[in-house]
Amino acid sequence: MSNIQTAGTYRLGDRDVNRLGYGAMQLAGSHVFGPPKDREAAIAVLRSAVANGVNHIDTSDFYGPHVTNQIIREALHPYGDDLTIVTKIGAVRGDDASWLPAFSAADLTRAVEDNLRNLGLEVMEVVNLRIMFGMEPTEGSIEAPMTAVAQLQQRGLIKHIGLSSVTPIQVQQGRSIAEIVCVQNQYNLAHRGDDALVDELAAVGIAYVPFFPLGGFAPLQSSTLSDVAQRLGATPMQVALAWLLQRSPNILLIPGTSSVAHLQENLAAANLVLPPQEIAALDQIYTIGA
Repeated sequence: MSNIQTAGTYRLGDRDVNRLGYGAMQLAGSHVFGPPKDREAAIAVLRSAVANGVNHIDTSDFYGPHVTNQIIREALHPYGDDLTIVTKIGAVRGDDASWLPAFSAADLTRAVEDNLRNLGLEVMEVVNLRIMFGMEPTEGSIEAPMTAVAQLQQRGLIKHIGLSSVTPIQVQQGRSIAEIVCVQNQYNLAHRGDDALVDELAAVGIAYVPFFPLGGFAPLQSSTLSDVAQRLGATPMQVALAWLLQRSPNILLIPGTSSVAHLQENLAAANLVLPPQEIAALDQIYTIGA
């Protein structure tokens, strides 16, 4: 059994969370839409995660929609005092499973209320405002939606605010409106555009939560990762997760899976220490790609 505490903890809002958490996105059906094929298996994954020390679960009511949060509630409610559930708002799902921006004050209020109802909570510990100006972080003012979320915080529905899919300028703008406790963007061995942002956030005590930590590798890059993994007797995913853990102490991981076996494999990355020469080899994935 893995000991995820070996990766340490980091402050997220009012709580110290283990740096290896769990992302619930894969608990919904295909394309994160509709129910899972095996609801009992989804429940088992959540319970196994918590039993193995996971105390940071990332979710959203637009996963399903509603499905993932309802499964979390069924599996884990009443929640332990040390469990931090983080959600995202800023989108809704179309009937065709499309992802549609939902930034109005009414949209954001409804989203928070949906999360609270489906999770069985009275207040959300952390809510990430996901900005959907484009497929990737795209410049543009976030003043209006950020102000709306800050008002929900003032109403007592949200304790802490995070941002997702944002540029450094938008992080700066968000912080001018309300305190930001985390930023969630795509970042991994092959996608390191946020290198400077990770370091800037670390300097001021803000968590950085990368999503899709192994996504987007080309065959050549994947072969580099596989070679390192083979030398260390680990899986490529474990190496990619371990690299993130060693990259900066403010990085919190939320790898997702719908399998208990795969969950155990991911959590074991907390015990994997990458020697300097292997980190240098892994760094070449981005250098060559860039």
